Amino acid sequence: MMTTHSYPEILERIQLALDVAGKILARFTPGEIVAEFKAGHDPVTEADKAVDAALRKLLLRDGEGWLSEESVDDLVRLEQKRVWVVDPLDGTREFVAGIPEFCVSVAMVENGRPVAAGILNPATKETFLGSLDTGLTYNGKPAGPTRRTTLEGAVILASRSEVKRGEWKIFENGKFRIRPTGSVAYKLALVAAGMADGTFTLTPKHEWDVAGGAALIESAGGFLRTLNNEPLRCNKPHPWLPGLLACGPDLAGPLAALLKEYVPAQSSGR
Repeated sequence: MMTTHSYPEILERIQLALDVAGKILARFTPGEIVAEFKAGHDPVTEADKAVDAALRKLLLRDGEGWLSEESVDDLVRLEQKRVWVVDPLDGTREFVAGIPEFCVSVAMVENGRPVAAGILNPATKETFLGSLDTGLTYNGKPAGPTRRTTLEGAVILASRSEVKRGEWKIFENGKFRIRPTGSVAYKLALVAAGMADGTFTLTPKHEWDVAGGAALIESAGGFLRTLNNEPLRCNKPHPWLPGLLACGPDLAGPLAALLKEYVPAQSSGR
């Protein structure tokens, strides 16, 4: 479905929210914070909760929906055309371990499509901001994906967890270089800005994990599909998505062909 208007005001709200989130996270020291564990063994910290509360207060307005990893899901969002999809701290495991591969991810979804987003990595002082009608900026300067056309020499970002579990062994002797990286939102942002050639996830993700990075990829003119070769759509009753592929536009064919050979299609349901 087509978007209905431009997004400068939305981007201003996102930038303000990221600035505030960065100040909150500055109160915490990565690697020196206690984590609790939710069902499924996912960690959560006081920082996750503090950023979530601040983002909701700054971003949400009447007539808009809200979906966040750290908020109770209100299905009223399904009735809204515009929905904020937020991960207040994607890569909490890295944050707890002191690895600088975590970020705040904020996306505006309109009619199911991620259309504007901002991602902040406070550890590396990187801000990625973009929308479908303004393109992408990296720390305030225009950016875009690489134009690599072949897998030879490509840098592909892999989930640290998936690599640790051995799920990337089938690719270890391939033509491209695998770089394990934390947060999936941060990986998508790096690909959108041309700091890596591509990324894909072999396991399903929640909408809040990928909506922000997906909006940045598409804002920058990159390629983004689920592993079922479908466009990404968000704000579903069960915000659970199959694996995702993202890369520069000229690498889409070779990378999609590789994954079709090695990775079975996944169900988008749960």
